[in-house]
Amino acid sequence: MTLQRIFLLCVAGCVGILSCSAEDVPLVGYTEFRTNLPGGRHANVRTMRATVVRMDGAGWRQVAEHLVDEPDAWTQFAGWSPDGSLAIVNRGWQAPTNARWEEEHKQFRMTAGNWQLDSCLVVVQTGQLTNVTAIERVSHYNGGLFFLPNGCGLGFTPLIDGVSTPFVMDLDGHNKRDVSEEGAGFTYGFSVSPDGTQISYHDNYEVYVADADGSNKRHVQTGNSFDFAPRWSPDGEWLLFVSGVHERWNPYIVRRDGTELRKIADLGGYKGWISFLDVPDFHNGSSDIPVWSTDGQSVFFTARVADNVELFQVTLEGVVTQLSKRPPGTLHYHIKPSADGLRLLYGSMRRGVRNLYIMDLADMSETQLTNLRAGHAAMWPHWQMSQD
Repeated sequence: MTLQRIFLLCVAGCVGILSCSAEDVPLVGYTEFRTNLPGGRHANVRTMRATVVRMDGAGWRQVAEHLVDEPDAWTQFAGWSPDGSLAIVNRGWQAPTNARWEEEHKQFRMTAGNWQLDSCLVVVQTGQLTNVTAIERVSHYNGGLFFLPNGCGLGFTPLIDGVSTPFVMDLDGHNKRDVSEEGAGFTYGFSVSPDGTQISYHDNYEVYVADADGSNKRHVQTGNSFDFAPRWSPDGEWLLFVSGVHERWNPYIVRRDGTELRKIADLGGYKGWISFLDVPDFHNGSSDIPVWSTDGQSVFFTARVADNVELFQVTLEGVVTQLSKRPPGTLHYHIKPSADGLRLLYGSMRRGVRNLYIMDLADMSETQLTNLRAGHAAMWPHWQMSQD
């Protein structure tokens, strides 16, 4: 059975290839890895493994383990199909000699032969896997895979001649095509509006909106030097992104036509990234950016409060509510609202350990999802059947 056939059956509700349990408890996908191994970034990154666990904390298991087929390969959980039936799993590899060069020069060198990154779709229950970025391959480095609206295909960002470029392809990995305009710069945060008619991304740290085929590209003018990671609201009427200067930004929203640009909250000096290692990391860490609520009426974000990074919610009019207040030294990160809007999934570093938690928004009660020990971490969580 082809991947496209599997996906269409899932959308139609005809098969249940990813039944979580008899009680239909949703899964959470995330990545586990070591954080304190000597040798720098790569020594720890190579321990990453894509993992799933039920929302009640049971049923822990790794996903697509066979992708780790050599010592310097790893996997990372990167998302779900819209119906939660397929997992997106990245398979990465780096030559150890290149890793040593990167540590010495404190910069990435993601060239062919030194790096490889592919994005795969996995049936978690059976392990059936399709490396969609390897079909009609356009690059050795392919990240950012996501599902286009209405089952129309997939989006991703391959590295072409050293430039990250927005691409789309069919569900089975064929018919890959560039949707950037000629002369576009390094792009990131590529996404498609919920109605499928427009795309957005940042190009050299400036936000742009374009038609779905890449034409009619429009610059969102903020007056700031650093605009990053645009995300569409659930109704497609707004874009959420961060804007300011590097490591000093705040959440902004703007209508899809470029009007009503405004800052909606202040991060209190939070730099907007979370360190994921306990050893020196030349790239600092992982971006930690605001996200839309499920109903699109508010935004969840993390901000600095004294020595902490706490959870917040803000309405589109700028009314802010603090959702967490933890002991000194607590750092929250990577917020994800559930599809029903009733819960938040997030990471939190407490007493030096990065674990995942779930908050019930009705009473702000919290449940710990993972229970890792020092030197281990859980990062980049994704709800099954989420709004990702």
